[in-house]
Amino acid sequence: MIEVKRLKYCVNNQWLESDTDKYMAVMNPSTGQQIAETPCCTREEVEAAVQAAKAAFPDWSQKPAAIRTQVIFTFRDLVNQHFEELSLILATEMGKNLNEARGDVHKVVEACEVAVGAPLEMQGHSTMEVTRGHDTVLYRESVGVFLGIAPYNFPAMIPFGWFIPLCITAGNTIVLKAASLVPQTSMRLLELLIEAGLPEGVVNLITCSRNELTDLLSHPDIRGISFVGSTSVGLKIYQTGAAAGKRVQALTEAKNHALVLRDAPLEWSARRIINSAFGCAGQRCMALPVVVVEECIADRFVALLKQFAQELRIGPAYEESTDLGPLVSAGQKQFVIDMINKGVAEGAQLVLDGRECVVPGYEGGYFVGPTIFDHVEPDMVVGDQEIFGPVVSIKRVRDFEEGLAIMNANEFANGSSIFTRSGYYSREFARRTHGGMVGINVGIPVPLAFYPFSGHKNSFFGDLHCLGRDGVRFYTQVKTVTTKWVSPEESGEDRVSTWEGTINREL
Repeated sequence: MIEVKRLKYCVNNQWLESDTDKYMAVMNPSTGQQIAETPCCTREEVEAAVQAAKAAFPDWSQKPAAIRTQVIFTFRDLVNQHFEELSLILATEMGKNLNEARGDVHKVVEACEVAVGAPLEMQGHSTMEVTRGHDTVLYRESVGVFLGIAPYNFPAMIPFGWFIPLCITAGNTIVLKAASLVPQTSMRLLELLIEAGLPEGVVNLITCSRNELTDLLSHPDIRGISFVGSTSVGLKIYQTGAAAGKRVQALTEAKNHALVLRDAPLEWSARRIINSAFGCAGQRCMALPVVVVEECIADRFVALLKQFAQELRIGPAYEESTDLGPLVSAGQKQFVIDMINKGVAEGAQLVLDGRECVVPGYEGGYFVGPTIFDHVEPDMVVGDQEIFGPVVSIKRVRDFEEGLAIMNANEFANGSSIFTRSGYYSREFARRTHGGMVGINVGIPVPLAFYPFSGHKNSFFGDLHCLGRDGVRFYTQVKTVTTKWVSPEESGEDRVSTWEGTINREL
């Protein structure tokens, strides 16, 4: 029997037992067995986390930025020291294979390396003699308490890469709502952040249901919200938070498309699309679930895609040989299977069927094999809505213009890619695609953390994206100070006597 570990929540750097009578199961998706349970924190415990962050803000925000970044420097080194441990925890509770889990953890390191440069980006600007005798200086300052709401699919990168490093180096404090399906990765990372010298109350971690979380969306002590998740929930958070006067960045669903033109190197392109489509079992908002292919090369391309997909080794997430791990939960597995059934019912041609996938020795795992649909029409749900599983839809088109039109008709616009040797079509695509992150012969066009994660349309709600300069601006507010310098002639006072009078008064 596997011992089920009871998890805690963290306020003021203290790991506390919850008073709740409701715990949420944490599973090993490779086996289907429960490995832990995390508390559904009470409203009082959630409020305590907010108040701890509020109390910590004044002192933390007044510390020099160079001191705040030292915590991130040390944290980055600790993450590297515990890299394999963190990757194994992540793979075990989330289901992505070890190499993908390592990539998730590496994104924390990358974000920390960007965040320590935040003081450079936090510099304001000034104008001397902006008008006669006046100078104006602009400063970037801390904002206050933020709420971070993390999803399950990147339990390291999103909370401890996208949210926390820039948030706290800018002088803010944060309450992190970790994903209840995968809380242990975030909990271990917070332990390391505390070990790095994090002051009490700067980062607080809770797990709870939507009921307790809803109260925070309009909480008077929360100044901003960072969210990653579904479009329906993200839109509600954006509307509720914005109506309460909060700054909000809500990164939501996607249905990224790639366009493969007749001049593309087909085998080379197909192998890269395999990684983009089936990596993390398709459970990432920058997955590539739709490939738009020119009709004249479609048969050959689909055959290559099927061949390479069948070469993927399916197995438990924590085995080095695994290419494709399980989905995160039994519910997600059933949702993906239902969507495949929907595609069949809609009339799409099922080229490769992963519904009956079983891994010997891991029969209880939440596995779905790689699945490919061909001849997917624009009005089919399977080709237009996010599935978040290892399912690829092929849409056949006559030419570049038809392909681009089909891609831009989708309601989501996180990313888009083109595979071609043509400089002309590459430029036209980059200029005219709706995708906020664009790949030219790149299947997953996610920029490094120096640049923002810039989704468009129903893939994002807000004004400033996470990471890059957008991230610094989101976690800071500006203040302008204008000074009038009065000359002795203007004041009608003798400069020497004025100084003497000042000294005498001080004495």
